[in-house]
Amino acid sequence: DNVGDNVGDVAGMGADLYESYVGSILATFSLGAIAGYGWAGMILPMMLAVCGIVCSIIGSFFVKTKEDATQKSLLTSLRTGTYLAAALSAVAAAPLTYLMLGNWGVYIAILCGLVGGCAIGYFTEYYTSDTYKPTQQLADASETGSATIIIGGISLGLKSTMASILIVAAAVIVSFYAAGGSQSFNLGLYGIGIAAVGMLSTLGITLATDAYGPVADNAGGIAEMSGLPEAVRERTDALDSLGNTTAATGKGFAIGSASLTALALLVSYVSIVQEKTPETLDLSLTNPLMLVGLFIGAMLTFVFSAYTMSAVQTAAQSIVLEVRRQFREIAGIMEYKADPDYASCVALCTKGALREMVKPALLAIIVPILTGLILGPVGVAGLLGGVSVTGFAMAVFMSNAGGAWDNAKKYIESGHHGGKGSECHKAAVVGDTVGDPFKDTSGPSLNILIKLCSTVSIVFSGLIVAFHLLG
Repeated sequence: DNVGDNVGDVAGMGADLYESYVGSILATFSLGAIAGYGWAGMILPMMLAVCGIVCSIIGSFFVKTKEDATQKSLLTSLRTGTYLAAALSAVAAAPLTYLMLGNWGVYIAILCGLVGGCAIGYFTEYYTSDTYKPTQQLADASETGSATIIIGGISLGLKSTMASILIVAAAVIVSFYAAGGSQSFNLGLYGIGIAAVGMLSTLGITLATDAYGPVADNAGGIAEMSGLPEAVRERTDALDSLGNTTAATGKGFAIGSASLTALALLVSYVSIVQEKTPETLDLSLTNPLMLVGLFIGAMLTFVFSAYTMSAVQTAAQSIVLEVRRQFREIAGIMEYKADPDYASCVALCTKGALREMVKPALLAIIVPILTGLILGPVGVAGLLGGVSVTGFAMAVFMSNAGGAWDNAKKYIESGHHGGKGSECHKAAVVGDTVGDPFKDTSGPSLNILIKLCSTVSIVFSGLIVAFHLLG
């Protein structure tokens, strides 16, 4: 579990957010060239990223807390660092934008990204932290068993998608028109791209608060394995509960920025294909090729999620069987007289993860190419639209539901509804077990699906334009 927390919530999430970070900068490069801003439009996203790193470092020094701090004060402390970094980035972006582009509309687009990122973080905290009603009510559902807490978690996750989607929708519209979308379509698209860069500019501190969760979780695991006093475990549990919220915030932030990046990449794909095609593409929703592409994109989100969930199930089953074998064959494990074979469990997880990764990865590569070869460039544009919209909603749902289940369990362990060992706690553990693949596997991996489909489509655009059956 300790190894898994590191690879999943630190290395995996870091790689995902870094991919969004670089993807948004590269997409804005191309949009800057299309918009006619030249070198200034291409260098601005890089300069914003540099400012964001410096502001993140400054913000980290303001994350302080006192002894015996409550969950709410700990959350406020972390939030202070994140908000301060965003505020400093907003101040630094003003002279940069004016000096390089002389366009205050682009600065408003950057602000949209920064404010949107903070807003997504706030609403994710609201739905996943046990200091707020949604998670507390989810813990109340444990009084009637496992089924009701699972139903409650799914309901909470579905409801939580509304805030994130409306925030991103508002950011897209405001940044598009502020950057000059009403005068020139390409200027508006640059605004959307630079909003994504703005949202990700303070990635440094966002990633640090995200990585904080598994550090606290591992500290608790070490305290338990070392037989430290119960008071130590209580403190680490409180920190771990906060870590679940910050991890969910990081995931919400990742998918929000991924959706803006995907939109920029989708537009890049359409402009590249249009250059290679003599006739104008019919991208209207009434085009059957576009509709079929949308359906395929929506389907891809669900099938991809099914493969990743199934991968967790298969790997977990192999670990359970291995642990049972060790209990049978290695005498004295439970009495602490013999050490278990940790390496074999880690090896099973690693091999299982690599093996099970093949199907979903191939799905994200093969389906866009096949769709393009059959339906043509319009079908692929539909696919990218479908996978971006459904993938965004599904990722937010899964991340928030998983975080809320985990924190509902921690809330009960802190002494509510009978505490540890009670029937409510047993029901919450079932919810948390369901929530882990939601928040740690399928939810975050949908970011990669969205961006990978866009990247593959752009790379193979020449092939798709040259060879397709329909359109």
